[in-house]
This record gives sequence, structure tokens and C-alpha cells, in this order.
Amino acid sequence: MKAIILKEPGSVDHLQIVELPVPVIAAGEVLVKVKAISINPVDVKTRIGKGQWARLKDEHPMILGWDISGVVTASASPLFKVDDEVFGMVNFPGHGRGYAEYVAAPAEHLVLKPANISHEAAAAATLAALTAWQGMTYYTPILPGQKVLVHAAAGGVGHYAVQLAKHWGAYVIGTSSAANKSVVLGLGADEHIDYTSRQLEEHTKDIDFVVDALGGENIDRSLLIMKEGATIVSLPSGLKEAVTEKAAAVGCHGYPVAVKSSGADMAKLADLLQQGQLISHVSRIFAFEEMSAAHLQIESGRTVGKIIILL
Repeated sequence: MKAIILKEPGSVDHLQIVELPVPVIAAGEVLVKVKAISINPVDVKTRIGKGQWARLKDEHPMILGWDISGVVTASASPLFKVDDEVFGMVNFPGHGRGYAEYVAAPAEHLVLKPANISHEAAAAATLAALTAWQGMTYYTPILPGQKVLVHAAAGGVGHYAVQLAKHWGAYVIGTSSAANKSVVLGLGADEHIDYTSRQLEEHTKDIDFVVDALGGENIDRSLLIMKEGATIVSLPSGLKEAVTEKAAAVGCHGYPVAVKSSGADMAKLADLLQQGQLISHVSRIFAFEEMSAAHLQIESGRTVGKIIILL
């Protein structure tokens, strides 16, 4: 099978397409013939020696990628049978081995793909959608009528967070550049703030829940407009460690979010996708051989929605 390996951290030139044996599944696993792959900022961070690199550096061959959608070709689990269409985030944190034609995946990390969505849309709604779901449900519930602020609302996690908050009946404010205002409002946000043109405190206040996809000083700015007792969840690794202490200092709750594989959570997302309550915004599709170009697009920091690789 074709696979993309990484022998050492560095530029996109370090991503190498090679031929490898098809994986042999263990008990509790299924073999998935991959149709679509989603890539994320953590893929880029790991490629350059950050992200999951320290965890995976002794894996040979190292195959990046965690988000897949495809068809089961062999099963050693009662959860799925051959020819089932499945999707999910595999072995995160850990060695996902998603950049390949076939992936041996724990069945408990996958869920059946709704028949009414494509493999591209399914692959997109994995790590990013799970991050939004877990960050917005594991700590403090979002209640109807509450004001929810989603930073980077046109991005991978953000565009799912906007839709989830609206699904739960919240009043949603999304930040992005002016160029993506129509995208954010099209997702269902009630208000849009151009983060390049005005300070948050000039435009809004009394926020009940913040989804922070930026970290650092953005946590401080968000706390200025939050109600006492409000919640902020912070996503980016390396910039979120202080969120708990900073929030507590002003009478709020702060949580760093570390996404993990969960078929149970994927099932909830699959239900929303099937109902049309959650939609994946796929902005670019690349061929498997164009993985380097896809990484460069993610690395630009200007990706709207999700980037997908088709096999």
C-alpha cells in the first residue's frame, strides 16, 4: 500500500511516499481502506518536531495522520463488519498512522458514517469536531440563551463550535477576519467581530462561555468580557496552561482542552451530521500525492474550515 512516512522532523520535503505492507489487525481492530483524510495543525506541528513528535519519535515507520473515513475490509471486532463505511479520529494522542491507503484502527475509535454525507465531510468532522464537542461538553454545559464567544470561528474547530453552540440554543458571537464574516454568519452565528479592527471589550460583554482557539494574550482579553462564574476553554497546546489560574483570579472557570479518541463522542457527532444539524465546511481538497501542498496550506494559518486529502 501507499503510505507517507516521516523519518525526521523538518520541512514538507521530509514527507515521503513509500510502499508498505498492508497492516495486520489485532483483536478489537478493523482494517479500513481509507477514502479521505483530514489534516490539522497538529499534523504540521508534529512534522516540524513539536506536537506529537516526542511521543512518536521512536516509532518506525512513523506515519502521521489521525482523521480518516473509509470502508472496513477486515474486522476483528463485533462493532463493525466488512463493507461498513466508518470514520473517526484514530489513536489520538498516539500513533494514528492515517496517511496510508489502509489503516488498522481500534473499532472503539470509529463510528458508522451517515449515508447522507460524503467521506470528505466525514473525515473533516473528526479531530476538529471532537475538540469542539469535548471542550463544550466535558466541563460546563452550554444552556439555551447563554452568550457564547467563539474565537477563530471560521477555522477547523471554530466552525464546528459555532454550529454546536447554536444547536444548544445559545446566542453566538464569532470572531474572524472581515474576509470570513459571511462564512461565520452563514454557520449560524448571531454576531461577527472582526478581530483585526476593534477590541473585544468595545463590542461585547457578559459572555457566559468562550471557546479560545488562540491562547496567550487572547485568554486575557476574553476574561475582560466574561461574566463572573463564566467558563473559558482553551485549545492550543503550549499556550493554554495558565488558563485555569487566570480564570480563577477573576472568578471564572478555565479549562485546557486536550482532545482524545472516543467512538462514543463520535456517535453523537454522527447523529448531528445525519440530521443536518452539523455541516463540515471543506475549503480545499488535495490528492494524496499533494500532501506537502496541503501541509503548506495549514501552515499558512489562513485555512477556512477543513483541508481534506482524497485517496
